[in-house]
Amino acid sequence: MEQGCYTALITPFTPAGDFDRDGLSGLIDFQIENRITGILATGTTGESPTFKWEEHNLVIDLTAKQTKGKCKCIAGTGSNNTDEALTATSHAAEQGVDGVLLVDPYYNGPSSLEIRREYYEVVAKKTPNLEVIPYIIPGRTGAQMLPQDLAILADTCANVKSVKEATGDLDNMKMTRKLCGDNFSIFSGDDALVCRVMSDESIRACGAISVMSNIAPAAMTQMVDLLNQGKTQEALTLQTALSPLLELVVITTEEESKYGPVKCRARNPLPLKTMMQILGMPCGPCRPPLGKMTQKGFDMALAALKKVQADNPEILAPAASFFNLDIDARLNDSAAHEALWCNY
Repeated sequence: MEQGCYTALITPFTPAGDFDRDGLSGLIDFQIENRITGILATGTTGESPTFKWEEHNLVIDLTAKQTKGKCKCIAGTGSNNTDEALTATSHAAEQGVDGVLLVDPYYNGPSSLEIRREYYEVVAKKTPNLEVIPYIIPGRTGAQMLPQDLAILADTCANVKSVKEATGDLDNMKMTRKLCGDNFSIFSGDDALVCRVMSDESIRACGAISVMSNIAPAAMTQMVDLLNQGKTQEALTLQTALSPLLELVVITTEEESKYGPVKCRARNPLPLKTMMQILGMPCGPCRPPLGKMTQKGFDMALAALKKVQADNPEILAPAASFFNLDIDARLNDSAAHEALWCNY
């Protein structure tokens, strides 16, 4: 993979929950117009766990075709079933994607050794001409391939040259850099940590696979480019402008239930898709079991958008221009907002 910023693209749905093919096409063109390095289709942000396999393959097919010669295309093909991952990866390879992203197997709890030997090595050796990118996110999967096994995997399989790092653990990232060497690419999987892990000499990430670049691809790409050019202070200035968005990939609120207070955690892509709905971008609702944010969570998302628009309107200007949106009007349309949140 080239260094740079890749968007973990959402999958737009109709109000009834069906796949919105035209919406996907518009979102891809928006990303390409704003110089994104690449697009990840069928990732967690794209709600791949809710896809039928026919939908999964169709989204990859359409994305690979539309991005060809314009930006890189990565397909999310991971599973907690190695045979399923092999089938999905083989299909993606046939469509001409540039790489596949495989998340550590979730729920069934393999060890780091098993993840390497029974999963990543199997897929990588079956598709030797396709780059395979491990995706390390133990907060989602309940399992983790450790840096030691990642380094062995990179030694064993020439098509494993990079990793999406979403552990949030800087020591883990430093160990990855130490064991995997200078030519191995680390991509940040956490928007809020991009500047930190790219500028840290012990990590030296070369880019990001981003969530909020769905909304602000131009700004996120510029920030990553500045970091790769060593212009850290300029990148930090841009990070400050983006920070209200970067901090809201997950929104946690305390709600009052019938039986007392509870913490409510709205996880990606719910906050992102809620903000995209506010703005009027092709998006639609999340598929169950994801639903709507609480009013408190919604208010936090809306406040972040309003702050960005007030302080740095250039961040949202590309979306306004491409999709012909009146951002200020949409941010203040309280009647429309009521459909986007629910009571506890």
